[in-house]
Amino acid sequence: MLGTPEAEAGARRVGWGLWAHGPSNARRPGEGTSYVVPCKAEPQQIHVQPFLFVGEFLTCHQMKGIILAGGAGSRLYPLTLVASKQLQPVYDKPMVYYPLTTLIEGGIRELCLISTQADLPRFRQLLGDGSRFGLKIDYREQPRPEGIAQAFLIAESFIGRDPVTLVLGDNIFYGGDTFSRAHGEFKSGATIFGYHVNDPERYGVVDFDVTGKAVSIEEKPKQPKSNYAVPGLYIYDNDVVSIAQHLKPSARGELEITAVNMEYLRRGTLHVHRLARGFAWLDAGTSSSLHDASAYVQTIEKRAGVKIGCPEEASFRQGFVSLPELEKIVAAMPQCEYRCYLENEVVAEAKRPQ
Repeated sequence: MLGTPEAEAGARRVGWGLWAHGPSNARRPGEGTSYVVPCKAEPQQIHVQPFLFVGEFLTCHQMKGIILAGGAGSRLYPLTLVASKQLQPVYDKPMVYYPLTTLIEGGIRELCLISTQADLPRFRQLLGDGSRFGLKIDYREQPRPEGIAQAFLIAESFIGRDPVTLVLGDNIFYGGDTFSRAHGEFKSGATIFGYHVNDPERYGVVDFDVTGKAVSIEEKPKQPKSNYAVPGLYIYDNDVVSIAQHLKPSARGELEITAVNMEYLRRGTLHVHRLARGFAWLDAGTSSSLHDASAYVQTIEKRAGVKIGCPEEASFRQGFVSLPELEKIVAAMPQCEYRCYLENEVVAEAKRPQ
């Protein structure tokens, strides 16, 4: 018995797979095939059993994620003498929790974290293999910082033949479901974002024609053509690996992410979403912006009573971990505000009669 007509369509051969009773993205990494038949169930109730799969195995490439948490951290000196920039606190959480949560909210479960040889052990200590978040986390060393696009060369074997989302480890996003929808709608090419700023000369800048179509991208231009900066989250199909392999270092000696985006623009496959007013993008790469980010997160959390950048909550709401698993995770935490939030706002809410 196959369970759905979709599973029987194009039947050509027989094989064994896994039937996951839960949301279509609730497959644990490494379990069976990447083909999961979606069905309706509570996100926290995932039961897996073998089933006889009759049908053509479709090529189903799962979006993977990369967190680039390397670099010298010179702009945060002397803080980075004792810990990586991405391990610095942003209010009540390590900085890396924020981009990690962004990827989880996008439904991504297989991640690669790239950092320096000195800092990788600290990231492993913090995140482990990812299983407590329902994730699978791979770690790769960045021998020396040579540009954002270097991430695709370092993580080439991790990416394989799949599409990939790259997020910078010092970027914090809050507000709306733009990224989640972009992941859900992504099919091919590249998807990046435009965010209105007052100082576009500090960033990669995208310009649009009168119809709203992107027509140019420049890296830190002295005379920007628009006020739309490109934030540090990029969604690419698998072509990004070969594009990165053929890049030449810029005048700064780096493999520029703008050059990758320009190649997709040249091919006509670059999609740019302008982020709406009310959406917040924070770059916590300097001492001042780190302080500003902490103040912003504190204000939102105190005012709204919700946490920004909480991977345990995001994993639970995505169905990556069950309610009993979440309770076990919370019980292992020391008594602190973070634990109280998960107990009183997430676990208690899930147990409340609907």
